[in-house]
Amino acid sequence: MTGVDLPQIQLPPCRHQPQAYDGPSRDEVLALRHQYVNPGVLTYYREPLMVVEGNMQYLWDETGKRYLDAFAGIVTVSVGHCHPHVAQAVKAQAGRLQHTTTIYLHPTIAEFAAKLASKMPANPDGLPLDRTYFTNSGSEANEIAVLMSREFTGNQDVVALRNGYHGGTTTAMGMTAHGTWKFPSNPQSGITHSVPGYCYRCPLGLQYPSCDVKCAHDIKNVIEYQTPGQIACFIGEPIQGVGGAVVPPPEFFSIVYDIVRQHGGLCIADEVQGGFGRTGKHYWSHQNWGVRPDIITMAKGIGNGAPLAAVTSTGPVASTMTNRIHFNTFGGNPVSMAAGLATMEVIDAEGIQENAAAIGDLLIGGLTELKDKHALIGDVRGLGLMLGVELVKDRKTKEPASDAAAELMERAKQRGLILGKGGLHGNTMRIKPPMCITKDDAQFLLATIDQCLSEIAN
Repeated sequence: MTGVDLPQIQLPPCRHQPQAYDGPSRDEVLALRHQYVNPGVLTYYREPLMVVEGNMQYLWDETGKRYLDAFAGIVTVSVGHCHPHVAQAVKAQAGRLQHTTTIYLHPTIAEFAAKLASKMPANPDGLPLDRTYFTNSGSEANEIAVLMSREFTGNQDVVALRNGYHGGTTTAMGMTAHGTWKFPSNPQSGITHSVPGYCYRCPLGLQYPSCDVKCAHDIKNVIEYQTPGQIACFIGEPIQGVGGAVVPPPEFFSIVYDIVRQHGGLCIADEVQGGFGRTGKHYWSHQNWGVRPDIITMAKGIGNGAPLAAVTSTGPVASTMTNRIHFNTFGGNPVSMAAGLATMEVIDAEGIQENAAAIGDLLIGGLTELKDKHALIGDVRGLGLMLGVELVKDRKTKEPASDAAAELMERAKQRGLILGKGGLHGNTMRIKPPMCITKDDAQFLLATIDQCLSEIAN
């Protein structure tokens, strides 16, 4: 994978002038990490990137080099790094009251919960999803969603999807069934997995639509043969994130939800990556499939980078928490609530969701054209600004091109573009930038990927 480097494509102009960095050198920081930070805290790139400043869709390293962040801090920065409205809200709240637990009243938690409720659908029975429990992370939010489901239904078993990712706490690890994340020391009873709607690599070896969406119907067999026949809940990402922006057939979730409810279970939509307008046409990614969950979990983009997550459900489901089965010291703290409320205000005021739809269409069109040009691209998929580009060595065999994906990341970084990587084989580029990205940014992204793929192929 060598070749002659082509002239670097220029990033679009940016008015922001980063401050001169005068802290520890990159080598000093790397040495401190190696000595004092747990080695499980991984880094990207052969030469790890040191980021010292951010502004909207851009990041700067310690040398002053600018990058387009097309991964949004792992899909966490929704409206832009250090967005002035969010930053000011956090600063103002931290200057007044940085922490108080929810055993005392504070206005921001109630205001933010009301704002979330205004964006929520009703469940199939017409009950509004308007009761929110705040946590620190998506992992904990998913734990709480399962806890409420078990308390509400009286059942214990949980079904998740293969190739999914739901977090790093005990139950969340059990629900995660992705090849990159293995937890052999943490087996979880009462959790099983059904087949995902991954059409490009169908686990059943079928073709859509002649397959009759058998992947969705698999959950009936899982429930009836691997559980006692009644389950507490099903949890699924409407579009699988870590799994490689896997978009299911449009009927998939409606079939799954119907089967789950027939067996007494609740349906949980994990919106940790797909929520808050990222998929463009809808505020929540599950709305693309016309389904109504009983519980919605959120994190990452909910607070534009703040340690914040939430679980929203109906009143009857939420009432299970009055049994005092859980308490969170920091969930609902004023600073995080201020960040979340300000983020939602920006999404509405600045047309962030609409921008995700428009720029997403531009990127999907451009990436599809690159697929016609580059044999390495096997599949382009996604909605809005939640996109995946799967690289393969051969389009007929679909042999994963994992090395090429790693090389593409390296070469893109050299040119000022930060991409993510995921998928079952680590061969899918994850393109999920801050939703304030512009058309010029999108053109830079496409041109850079085009140039890098041309080099890799030579």
